Amino acid sequence: MTTSRTGLDERRPSARERLLSAANELFYEEGVHTVGTDRIVAHAGVAKASLYNTFGSKDELVVAYLRSRHAATAARMHAALEHIESPRERLLGVFDALAEMFAGPSHRGCAFTAASAEATPGSKTEQVSDDYRAWVRGLLTELAQQAGVPDAETFGRQLQLLYDGCMVSVRMEGDASSAAAARATAEVLLDAALSSPVHRAR
Repeated sequence: MTTSRTGLDERRPSARERLLSAANELFYEEGVHTVGTDRIVAHAGVAKASLYNTFGSKDELVVAYLRSRHAATAARMHAALEHIESPRERLLGVFDALAEMFAGPSHRGCAFTAASAEATPGSKTEQVSDDYRAWVRGLLTELAQQAGVPDAETFGRQLQLLYDGCMVSVRMEGDASSAAAARATAEVLLDAALSSPVHRAR
């Protein structure tokens, strides 16, 4: 730990933090298989032994990278939705939150889609990616229930297709407006679901 001129303690990032930061930047930008361990440790400024002492293998570093992105996305989504009182607007707010994420210059779509495309079937990378997708579907389903959608589980799956679609669009076409298009479509689907005979009979 060092001390700044202001007298405040400044903690130097640990080897784990530096490795995760390097992995987050390089894996997300270039792909998990394209980037080798030599580039990661050089970018992190640590000895190669630190990677293996900390994570055990590159595969475990990939898993840690994906888990950190899951946690960061969940935190950003929670922060974006927690102050929205209307259940309807909270559901649609998922796509507003995506639009904010897409606005960043370094956004390249879904890290989990990219990583799972390179993963071996049944690998930890695939499992972590599946966990993330289950979280997205669960979030959309829960918000649909709160908004009064009759078949919230089916509706959540429908919205996940929109979520996935705009993620692919921003990655492959650089189309940051895809989140707004997905929101508009979600609004049409939501209005239809809430005006259905099943909903009116409640």
